[in-house]
Amino acid sequence: MNRRNYQKELEQVIAELKAEEKVPRLLLHSCCAPCSSYVLEYLSRYFEITVYFYNPNIYPPAEYVSRAREQERFIKDMEFLHPVTLEVGAYEPDEFYRITRGLEQEPEGGSRCERCYELRLQEAAKVAQASRFDYFTTTLSISPLKDADKLNEIGGKLAKEYRIPYLFSDFKKKNGYKRSVELSQEHDLYRQDYCGCVYSQRERQKSLSEK
Repeated sequence: MNRRNYQKELEQVIAELKAEEKVPRLLLHSCCAPCSSYVLEYLSRYFEITVYFYNPNIYPPAEYVSRAREQERFIKDMEFLHPVTLEVGAYEPDEFYRITRGLEQEPEGGSRCERCYELRLQEAAKVAQASRFDYFTTTLSISPLKDADKLNEIGGKLAKEYRIPYLFSDFKKKNGYKRSVELSQEHDLYRQDYCGCVYSQRERQKSLSEK
């Protein structure tokens, strides 16, 4: 079975937009400034973007504030061809704990993470629909540790449910992750050493203590 090439699908969408000379509005869910860096550099050439920072999984609250502020700083520092703005969603950690209840012992990348993906993407889809964006998507696929197939599966499902196109993508392709590291260094961005939730933090601390 051949796997879908999400990068080629994205390039096809971009080619059609260029041919039609359109600059559509994109709601881009972002998990943090470093992950958004390359994605914004790339997509802002073709879209007018609102970065939607909605991450109720992040722990502790001080970490959430740090990441939100760093996202804002990066957008102000970076120059873009088309407008890029920021919308910070509500911090709702209780929602994260509700949808992951019973999955506390799941390993990173398992079913707990999939529920977290869906929670954040669903909220992005709601906002995109309400504000009549042309597309929505997420930066999450830029991470080598994130399952792009699962993210795109969830995005496609929500696109049908909320009747707004999902921009299929796998931003780690074409050295996207490498470029995000370079941009993070150029802009002196804070790069956290765990995904965000208390469970990923514990797993990271355990890994470090075992070395």
